Amino acid sequence: MSRPKIIAGNWKMNCTPAETKELITSLVASERSDTEVVTIVCPPFTSLSAASELLSKSSIVLGAQNLSEHESGAYTAEISASMLVATGVKYVIIGHSERRQYYYETDSLINAKLKIAINTGLFPIFCVGETLEEREAGNSQEVVSGQLLNGVNGLSVENLKNLTVAYEPVWAIGTGKTATPEMAQDMHKFIRENMAKIEPAIANSTPILYGGSVKPDNAAGLLNQPDIDGALVGGASLSADSFMKIIEAA
Repeated sequence: MSRPKIIAGNWKMNCTPAETKELITSLVASERSDTEVVTIVCPPFTSLSAASELLSKSSIVLGAQNLSEHESGAYTAEISASMLVATGVKYVIIGHSERRQYYYETDSLINAKLKIAINTGLFPIFCVGETLEEREAGNSQEVVSGQLLNGVNGLSVENLKNLTVAYEPVWAIGTGKTATPEMAQDMHKFIRENMAKIEPAIANSTPILYGGSVKPDNAAGLLNQPDIDGALVGGASLSADSFMKIIEAA
């Protein structure tokens, strides 16, 4: 079964509204009408409104980097799924390794966020991945399968159809260690096999993205692997030139 190629740019805590305007203007000017790649940009919350307006006539889709597990209420500084939808957001990153590591997001919290995102009409990009310590202890598959199983717990087949999974080898980000295309493919295949155990009907149609320091010079090797359906791009998405090169490699 053919799956869409997806390239998503996670801007993290970068770009003011003015910088967002500059970057998106460059991306829109560079986008190709003949591409079948689904292109997503995920600016910080403060730039979502500006980005939504700039993308109104573009094929580039707007995403967000996080959301609250609550619908509304007395949750200071939180952003709800319905607020994102009202701003024009279609996709939302959930369970990113930095959220797990720095803000102690648990599998159960991520599960709640996945449910509210899907129930509100958003398409989650659900992140899983092991740390260097977990990999060196030989626990990579156990960690990733656990995150996957706990994250989608209670989601129906229809819910799962809206899911994109992103594999982040945390051990290969900023450590000097390298994840080869073959190593990445092995884990993507393992994730797809686990999705088949969870729900056979959606395993072959679920896009699985790679999120380990993707750059123009390594994109083609990664994106040509049979179970790698795209990329979750960090720093390289902050340059229109490098981001477009990754899209072209897909």
